[in-house]
Amino acid sequence: MWLKFPENITRLSQTAVMARCRSYLRGLAICVTVLLMVSGVVMIGVGFSSIDGNTPVAELFNQLSSSDGLLVLQVFGPITVILSVLGVCAATLDLKPLLLVFSALIFVEFVALMVVASPLVQVQAQLDGAVDEVFLNVTPLHKAEPYIQRELKKLQTSDSCCGLRSFDDWADQLPDSCICSPPTAPPTSHLPPSRQSGNTSSDGACVMADGDLQPRTSRFTEKWVHSKPCGPILKSYLSFPIKLRIGIISAFATIAITAIALCLALGLEEYWKTPPVETTVDDFNRVKYEPKPSLT
Repeated sequence: MWLKFPENITRLSQTAVMARCRSYLRGLAICVTVLLMVSGVVMIGVGFSSIDGNTPVAELFNQLSSSDGLLVLQVFGPITVILSVLGVCAATLDLKPLLLVFSALIFVEFVALMVVASPLVQVQAQLDGAVDEVFLNVTPLHKAEPYIQRELKKLQTSDSCCGLRSFDDWADQLPDSCICSPPTAPPTSHLPPSRQSGNTSSDGACVMADGDLQPRTSRFTEKWVHSKPCGPILKSYLSFPIKLRIGIISAFATIAITAIALCLALGLEEYWKTPPVETTVDDFNRVKYEPKPSLT
């Protein structure tokens, strides 16, 4: 009978380790579910925010859809928060049926969100082409609507750029916001061959307008203008909201998959956990192993 003590101690040790692992698993499930709730709150905040209103010269892009993905966040954000509350309660109270229900609902939401949000990737890929077409339709800029010219001049002043694709978009009527003050050029011998051109400043930030505008007119004089176009800046403003929504949805997907795995592991514990065994010794020193009766 004394020979059975080491075996019993081993079993008790295994039981203690399993209990500790289960406690860690439960705590991790609660943390991930709370993180899922936070992602739902972020979805609501971004979905109902007016981040698209910060785009300069927004009137240029009225025909482009800037609300792609907003409805997705507005609908799935509250759903995520509600389901996360359910998941936190299930994990805290250790309700296995509720954990399984939560896992199933989050999986359904995950699949639905991936199907509904998949066009966002296509919108992101097609954005550059659509914006280039808008730029082509609005040039020459001196013939554009006055409010578009006014907003674009503000952008040119603040970001030291000129035109949408280049300063040629203004034809021979360059505004003062395009004017650039070139730095004092160092001796030509110290510059690389690409910077020894007389039409470009030493730092490449300014370019001489009359080097590309032909023919010269009597009204046109030599001008240094910003070499950087404003088009890429406008594209970055337009693409940022879509990239932000894609990033939030991707983060939600990662957290959701983790929460599903943890809650399933807790909910299906009886299928992977070794049941407790009770050891008894009869009068003939025969060891008998029987399932330990549950207290619940």
